Amino acid sequence: MSNSTTNCLCGAVKITVENINPKFTVCHCQMCRTWGGAPFFAVKCGSKVTIEGDDKVNLFKSSSWASRGFCSECGTHLFYKLNATGEYNMPVGLFPDLKGLVMDMQYFSDIRPSYYCFSNETKEMTTDEIMAYFATQM
Repeated sequence: MSNSTTNCLCGAVKITVENINPKFTVCHCQMCRTWGGAPFFAVKCGSKVTIEGDDKVNLFKSSSWASRGFCSECGTHLFYKLNATGEYNMPVGLFPDLKGLVMDMQYFSDIRPSYYCFSNETKEMTTDEIMAYFATQM
């Protein structure tokens, strides 16, 4: 999928992504669930991302390996950005016209709450696996 443009709820931030991977991920960690009230459904957008209105983007360093961005005007969740690579993961819902989406991975599967489940067959990573992976990235 190529060149998709979206914006936050109020329109203060416009984002253009050169390439979106249709294989999306779901993160069950407590931080993602607190941030959005539910698991974080994200498409991988790589590092070729243009943000207009970046003066309206607030960053929150949520871990030693990533930051989260949101619009300071309307609060729209815009991205989860990896520090080491500059790659963006963005909410699937920011791009309403994406076709061919497939749930590919579930992160923090060992702490997924018992009050929901997905029937999709996906790869999964536990907390220990994720911590080990990011220890090698820093």
